[in-house]
Amino acid sequence: MDFSSIIVQISVLVLPVLFAITLHEAAHGYVAKYFGDLTAYQAGRISLNPLRHIDPIGTILVPLVVYFSTAAAGQGFLFGWAKPVPVNFARLRNPKKDMLWVAAAGPAANLLMSVVWIWIANGAMQTGGGATSAWFYAMSQAGILINVVLMVLNLFPLPPLDGGRIAVSLLPHPYAYRFARIEPYGMIILVVLLISGVLGVLLGPFVFYTRALLLFLFGS
Repeated sequence: MDFSSIIVQISVLVLPVLFAITLHEAAHGYVAKYFGDLTAYQAGRISLNPLRHIDPIGTILVPLVVYFSTAAAGQGFLFGWAKPVPVNFARLRNPKKDMLWVAAAGPAANLLMSVVWIWIANGAMQTGGGATSAWFYAMSQAGILINVVLMVLNLFPLPPLDGGRIAVSLLPHPYAYRFARIEPYGMIILVVLLISGVLGVLLGPFVFYTRALLLFLFGS
């Protein structure tokens, strides 16, 4: 892979990644504010400014290293994280119930962005070709995949991921308490699942069929 192709691939990925993490995190903060927790609002984190959400390691370095190392093997997998929006669940009006909506807001934002990128891809295909259209089409395809992957990954039922929060909200109190105790070890478990390849096996079909369904429903 030569330097020019690397630059092109980075240019295709930058906007989808920034929008995906920014709107995902801002959505958490906005919904938390709606249900009574002003923590993110007071910290200035309900913002569409990507600089407020970027983690230099998790948002820039890790995704680039993982993507290009796996692209060399023909996979092109993307993995990373942003600075999590601070949410004090105790300040929600109904903490256990409202936790579900706060957690679901991030994946819902990624779902909406997936649809928007599909519409952008539709527009790029209708502009008659050319280098600019091809670049927008490639970027939109990356946007679709990135947002579907983030949505599916975050819905994985493992605290502190959004899916784990949703599970805690839905489980009866005794089980919710026991399940929530996994949270300090959640990221370690996630990294082990990722490195071992188990995470890809578990989530791969959900990513594939979710993307296919969205393209069927909203593609041209």
